[in-house]
Amino acid sequence: MSPQQPPSVHGAHDLPHDLPGGQPDGQPDGQPDGQPGEAPRDVRAVVEGVDVDALRDLARRLATEAGEHVRTNGPERVEVAATKSTAVDPVTQMDRTVEELLRSRIATARPDDAILGEEGDDVPGSSGLTWVLDPIDGTVNYLYGIAAYAVSVAVVAGPVDPERWTPLAGCVHAVVDGSTWTAARGRGAERDGRALRANVPADLATSLVGTGFGYAAERRAEQGRVLARVLPRVRDVRRIGSAAIDLCRVADGSLDLYYERGLNPWDQAAGALVAVEAGAFVGGLRGRGPGVEMTVAGAEPVVRDLVALLEECDADGADDGVRSGAPRGDEVSPRADA
Repeated sequence: MSPQQPPSVHGAHDLPHDLPGGQPDGQPDGQPDGQPGEAPRDVRAVVEGVDVDALRDLARRLATEAGEHVRTNGPERVEVAATKSTAVDPVTQMDRTVEELLRSRIATARPDDAILGEEGDDVPGSSGLTWVLDPIDGTVNYLYGIAAYAVSVAVVAGPVDPERWTPLAGCVHAVVDGSTWTAARGRGAERDGRALRANVPADLATSLVGTGFGYAAERRAEQGRVLARVLPRVRDVRRIGSAAIDLCRVADGSLDLYYERGLNPWDQAAGALVAVEAGAFVGGLRGRGPGVEMTVAGAEPVVRDLVALLEECDADGADDGVRSGAPRGDEVSPRADA
């Protein structure tokens, strides 16, 4: 089966044609553009009017400061402060503290920008830009002392929807070892100052593939079914526990491919841009962009074979593992590595 080429929502850099959506200004028919609590804006004008290098540098400063806070202020034993979608979907006090820190810094540096964070309320803005924050991506790893969790900071233009937004800059900072991945639109991606290029595997059979799982039992059962189909077709599978790190590992070549169902905007905002700027494709299935139904990342042409396999498995098919009704009105998916 040959997959339909999904639109590389994050991938091209020639304005105006690469702006997501069905209209030239990036506003899909019937889909008003804009940030939480803000009137529609011309996305093209916003994108052309920003300094993406400055935004990338700010994202790096924010993420690394937040990571240092986690390293130096973490308790000897991490406790669950609350749960979200299910009893095994934890929030720690550090998640909340770090997001508050990031919000405070953004409010000072960029007071007109909107903020979308995993743990707090949306902050409206008037600039046409939104900061998308995951204070600790990989909370379960943090809770158990497993050294794979990161601070993820990105800034996007347009709607707060990975299928329709235009990512501008981002940083993923791995807290434990200090690895820092950065990217800016059209400027490439780096890890600790070293330029990145995604690995191009010979074929699917020799590809190392990353993935992740949700919290809800129904979703996990369905993901297990898909994994059973994928595993015999690839070199091996890794489940690291942080989507942001997974996407960055595609960028630096330590993973060949990645797929996961259930990613929320904050899970992928920075990591997806890093992957794209390193030459990877980031998209969904059946011609869609990346989103809660499926996100797939990797270099062409082998990523197309993974897309085809996932479509064949109906990996984005109906299940009962998604919980809806978040305050902002988005479909928010429970993930086991959130």
